[in-house]
Amino acid sequence: MRRAIYAGSFDPVTLGHVDLIERGARLVDELVVCVAVNPSKSPLLAVADRVALLEDVTSAIDSVRVTSHEGLIVDFARAEGATVLLRGLRDGGDFRDEMPMALTNRELAAGLETVFLCADPRYSFISSRLIKEVLHGGGNIRAFVPEVVANRLEVRG
Repeated sequence: MRRAIYAGSFDPVTLGHVDLIERGARLVDELVVCVAVNPSKSPLLAVADRVALLEDVTSAIDSVRVTSHEGLIVDFARAEGATVLLRGLRDGGDFRDEMPMALTNRELAAGLETVFLCADPRYSFISSRLIKEVLHGGGNIRAFVPEVVANRLEVRG
């Protein structure tokens, strides 16, 4: 079985994330979407909320499983028996940031390959950081996130 890991903070999950999950799931037998816990960040949503939202938006994709992990993603990938790390690229800046991580991960876990998928142009400008800024400014985020996410964040206020 070819298993891939798509890790991120998903704080909150965006339409760009969902697009990558749908496309990535077609490339492997199982795609494990992992909410990566970073203790140095102050998240908008708790880990359990992010996992629940991802489970909701991916429920129609049989080959997707959602979980969370704190620590190195290469260790998580090894424990899961994954051979691929899936990463999305919106622009050259993302590539500049992602390439050193991919090379580091290759050194830490031989046999674990990073596969980059280019963002759909419709979503290439969307980031979780942008969503948080719009939300904090009182703006409408519905064009950028799945409906269930918008509903959850609007209730949260």
